[in-house]
Amino acid sequence: MGETDYREAYEQEHLKCADLAGRIADLEAKNEELEWKLNRIKGNPLWRASRPARDVLHWAIRQRDRLRNCGGPRGVLSKVAYKKREREAMKQFGTESFPTPEQAAAESNAVFPRMVKISILVPLWNNAREFQIEMLDSVMNQTYRNWELCLADGSDEAHGYLGEICREYAARSGGRIVYRHLEKNDGIAGNTNACLQMATGEYIGLLDQDDLLHPSVLYEYVKAINEQNADYLYCDETTFKSGDINRMLTMHFKPDYAPDNLRANNYICHFSVFSRKLLDGNELFRKKFDGSQDHDMILRLTDNAEKIVHVPRLMYYWRSHPGSVASNIDAKPYAIEAAKGAVAEHLRKHGYRHFKIESTRAFETIFRIRYQIIGTPKISIVIANKDHAEDLRRCVGSILEKSTYDNYEIIIVENNSATDEIRKYYSQLLGYDYGQAVRSTESGPSVQDFGADGQSGGEQGGLRSKDGRITVVTYQGDFNYSAINNLGVKHASGEYILLLNNDTEVITVNWMEELLMYAQREDVGAVGAKLYYADRTIQHAGVVIGLGAHRTAGHVHYKQHRQNLGYMGRLCYAQDMSAVTGACLMVKKSLYEASGGLDEGFAVSLNDVDFCLKLREMGLLNVFTPFAELFHYESASRGLDTEGERAQRYNRESEAFREKWKMSLEAGDPYYNVNFSLDRSDFSVKAQQ
Repeated sequence: MGETDYREAYEQEHLKCADLAGRIADLEAKNEELEWKLNRIKGNPLWRASRPARDVLHWAIRQRDRLRNCGGPRGVLSKVAYKKREREAMKQFGTESFPTPEQAAAESNAVFPRMVKISILVPLWNNAREFQIEMLDSVMNQTYRNWELCLADGSDEAHGYLGEICREYAARSGGRIVYRHLEKNDGIAGNTNACLQMATGEYIGLLDQDDLLHPSVLYEYVKAINEQNADYLYCDETTFKSGDINRMLTMHFKPDYAPDNLRANNYICHFSVFSRKLLDGNELFRKKFDGSQDHDMILRLTDNAEKIVHVPRLMYYWRSHPGSVASNIDAKPYAIEAAKGAVAEHLRKHGYRHFKIESTRAFETIFRIRYQIIGTPKISIVIANKDHAEDLRRCVGSILEKSTYDNYEIIIVENNSATDEIRKYYSQLLGYDYGQAVRSTESGPSVQDFGADGQSGGEQGGLRSKDGRITVVTYQGDFNYSAINNLGVKHASGEYILLLNNDTEVITVNWMEELLMYAQREDVGAVGAKLYYADRTIQHAGVVIGLGAHRTAGHVHYKQHRQNLGYMGRLCYAQDMSAVTGACLMVKKSLYEASGGLDEGFAVSLNDVDFCLKLREMGLLNVFTPFAELFHYESASRGLDTEGERAQRYNRESEAFREKWKMSLEAGDPYYNVNFSLDRSDFSVKAQQ
């Protein structure tokens, strides 16, 4: 390449960058204009004076929307009845879940091959008398007896009663409670490390001074240690108020170990118990992360663990009172920066550089992580299409007009279209007459690749646009979503495949970057976006296997409003899921091919879920990110699967899916707690049987 060619290439790239910068500037200008108009409206005296009337109007609109979402008055009554059943179901997680005397005796008398000693560490500082007593009782009442309670007390003289209480309990504990008053308070990290120096157990457990344990939690943990060789364990938890664990505020039913969730949000939190070997000679808590020392510790120790076990029972009771983190994160504002620092150090340890960690609208310590995109790899966007010119025009137009990522191609896989409108649109995209190009190759085995001059060429096949960005290939035969996309992938020249439905429309301009930053990782298989219906309610925010009437798979947070934070903030951060929808799915082409692509036995339904489960079997993570957003006008292309032959076909494919993935379905979705109902997509608690 000569100097002139280099100059021309540079100028072309410069023009692309300038165009991109212009589009971004336009978007920012529009945003500023809208913000200015909004502030002007809010500053108007009439607007302020009309607030009471607006509040009444908004209340009426919310009630109307609730009626619509519930299916009218009858639906509201059904929802009220369900909520009543849910409240009844919640009772099973309080004191009603405690073992009966007979159960407690059986657990106390149980003999395991490994009767491991668990040292529970509790750093003390100016605790309330009643909180201290209740915490000690919750340990003393454990059905598993081989435990040790290590108490390091940094309280001041005004709280000297804590030492008296601890020494009294130690005297009647048979040597299992060890108490030490510290010369000075060294914060949570320092006081906990002092507890660790006193500990003699094989396993270490962490308990806050004002919280409570379920009587059977140590028994369940030791059982898991013996049955699964667990070296890190945690359970579900709840916050409670007024000293009554039955008065629950928030019940946190957690997923199994999910590294992306943990980076974005310390969902593991309580009650962590782990093998002492995981410390590997390092300190337990590090003072530089005081305030978020548990998040730092959990990230480090789960990295070292060989078998992380989640016990899906609510067995930790986190007291909410003024000044506690459970009550208000603002009580410890330094925890926010400490948490960001802990996550940053963890990411650097895993080789990531130039990332960005930001608080989200859900919570200050729930994070959005922006990973660096390495290079500018080519993305091949594969779109299956039959007729529906307007849908395809909207989809492709939004890609071309809104996307900030530039190195991509669009491969449209044409399947039996019959309308003049779609042929005209193909011609518009290609820059030459589509019908004429097809007719000129009818005698060949397939439609050939037409280059910029409209002449046949290339080995891939298909009709290529004059600018080389768009290719139309033809799939002969009845509609089979899997086969159509597999054909499109064969024609792809990109390093990454992005399966995209023709009834989608881009919302966020950097949607490809948001998907790519995860797809580039070595531990990630498929990455999916957040999709909305036209009314801005959620169509897709991750897929759970076993969910829904057919017990195959379903979308969580279905029909929730776009601004909904999700269960425990889960609509506000990228997370690991069993599957994501094929309506917008990015994956390395090498992984697509290594997994065998989409199973053509699933012609229409469940092929994307099946594909994601194959990737999961390869040891890869599937990630849902809420930061790549698109509209999905679902089923506009082919209708719904609720009647006639379509319903019969869906039933057949559902049966085949249940048979193929029988073991996975029986095991349950690791990212969806067993305490949730499989009949609803809103993380509702399962009703008592």
